[in-house]
Amino acid sequence: MKYQMYWLLCLFAVLGLGLTGCTSPNPYGDSYGVADTRSIQQVRYGTVVKTEPVTIEGEGQAIGAIAGAAVGGILGSKIGGGSGSDIAAIGGGLLGGYAGSEAAQGITKRNGVNLTIKMDDTGETIAVVQEANPNMIFRVGQRVRVNVEGRTARVVPE
Repeated sequence: MKYQMYWLLCLFAVLGLGLTGCTSPNPYGDSYGVADTRSIQQVRYGTVVKTEPVTIEGEGQAIGAIAGAAVGGILGSKIGGGSGSDIAAIGGGLLGGYAGSEAAQGITKRNGVNLTIKMDDTGETIAVVQEANPNMIFRVGQRVRVNVEGRTARVVPE
């Protein structure tokens, strides 16, 4: 019964990792997902006043932690017998959870750009962070289009 529970946890963790990979949107300013089609976006124009490279920290650490904890718990439970096996399973789960979280963060870490833009219509200055696209380089003084939908925006060259 104990081993069935561990295998069930492992199965859910693996399925969770697979689903997370399928739902990751492409954050480039020139790529759109199916959910973005036929939606109305406010179009604004502006000029880039500053660009800064940034690192977009990985997401999905929870899924990595769950998967690592499940695998670590299974492996730890194989050590010793009785209460020693239970302690090893807990220790293995904790270490596996930490390792899984770190691995998931490293895999999903991305290069990004923080664009500071002076808007034409209001004169306000805004900042938008998006994943860096090697085919879309932004420079100070460049004219850009800012597509705004709700609280999200994407910046593309004009």
